[in-house]
Amino acid sequence: MLFNSLQFLIFFMVVSLAYYRLPNQRSRVWLLLIASCYFYMSFVPKYLLILGGTIVIDYFAGFLISNSKGSTRKAWLTMSIIANVGVLVYFKYFNFLLDTLAPAIRSAFPHYDIPYLNIILPIGLSFHTFQAMSYTIEVYRGNQPPERNFVVYALYVMFYPQLVAGPIERPQNILPQLHQYQPYNWGNVKEGLARMLWGFFKKVVIADRLAIEVNHAYAHTGLASSALWVGAIFYSFQIYCDFSGYSDIALGSAKVMGIGLMENFNQPYISASITEFWSRWHISLSSWFRDYLYIPLGGNRKGEARRKLNVFATFMLSGLWHGANFTFIIWGLLHGLLVTFMPGGKRSGGNIVKTALLATFNFILVTLCWVFFRSPHIHEAKRYIKGLFTFTGGNVSFGLNTNELLFSAGLIAVLMIREYKLKGHAISSDSRFAWYCAIMVAVCYFFGVFEENQFIYFQF
Repeated sequence: MLFNSLQFLIFFMVVSLAYYRLPNQRSRVWLLLIASCYFYMSFVPKYLLILGGTIVIDYFAGFLISNSKGSTRKAWLTMSIIANVGVLVYFKYFNFLLDTLAPAIRSAFPHYDIPYLNIILPIGLSFHTFQAMSYTIEVYRGNQPPERNFVVYALYVMFYPQLVAGPIERPQNILPQLHQYQPYNWGNVKEGLARMLWGFFKKVVIADRLAIEVNHAYAHTGLASSALWVGAIFYSFQIYCDFSGYSDIALGSAKVMGIGLMENFNQPYISASITEFWSRWHISLSSWFRDYLYIPLGGNRKGEARRKLNVFATFMLSGLWHGANFTFIIWGLLHGLLVTFMPGGKRSGGNIVKTALLATFNFILVTLCWVFFRSPHIHEAKRYIKGLFTFTGGNVSFGLNTNELLFSAGLIAVLMIREYKLKGHAISSDSRFAWYCAIMVAVCYFFGVFEENQFIYFQF
């Protein structure tokens, strides 16, 4: 059930209306859990058993960690993490590990039939695995008491708006809200619906339109440098609009029910350095790696050499988190190199020109890194980057005609201006809200690309 589908719109309306008809929080929690199970089962029903199994393990692990002391406490946390990571490794990385080891295996055992798994990756596995680990780690650190209500804990992991692509929440933010009864609030409903419409606009009008040109650029060899640069730049905005559009729909649908999720994006392409970029891009993931990996490894407290090692380890694992492919690992390591060795540009308060130049330079670096993220193989990424800097020859061919290219560029400009000028989504006036909804629905209907394209981050 994709967010950009009629099925989801019907599902959202039914669940939201039923939510406010229920008289108490207990019945609301049950409704949201059942709805979230249905939402997850709409992809691959049997994988609900896997998710349910990890929920049971972590629920009891919370009590075992809380009620233990010393090394026993740490042992229960370790077992919980092993269980979660084990599921992730089995479904997401098992075949990748076999591929990596295949040359050595075939050299030693020429007739051995390598046992590849014929399985589909459970949707959103990396997201809800990390969210579940946040709970047990916070309980271990003493920042979160174990959740006694199993239904509430299960909903913490399975809450449908952020189940398959985040934001990756912390228990301190979500669990208290799931215990608190939220009376109907028209302001929350308006803000949530307005944000959802903005998310739909970014996904179906911008991201899926840009995808046409991006797919053309990456599918055809021998293109001129200009065509490749258009494809690369468009991909930077495609993945931003696709992922942040999902986050807007997630945050908006939760807001309609009075539940606040953490912000996941904050205009990343105006960043003056890669370090600033990562404080604005996929904030829930970057803060997760910072709090649960980088700082426990020592952060910047154990000397410069150790700091650099910690940065590399963090970004390498961040790349691997995104996918079982060396292209993702290289993408992560490139960002690690830039964070470690590139002098971080700082914003100049009144110097608009310098700030703009820093942001432009940083955007180019990020765009070049995205080439590895988008390419299915390393050699294709190398070919694409070589083509970007081959300024003679090549076929000037685009997936969109001139008018569509100009229209797409105009949409990007509207996006950047809108998000720079208007920070929130609250609309106080009912008449303005009605006009906003009418205009956004019309724009999405007449200018949207409706092929129910899957959100990019659903694969992770």
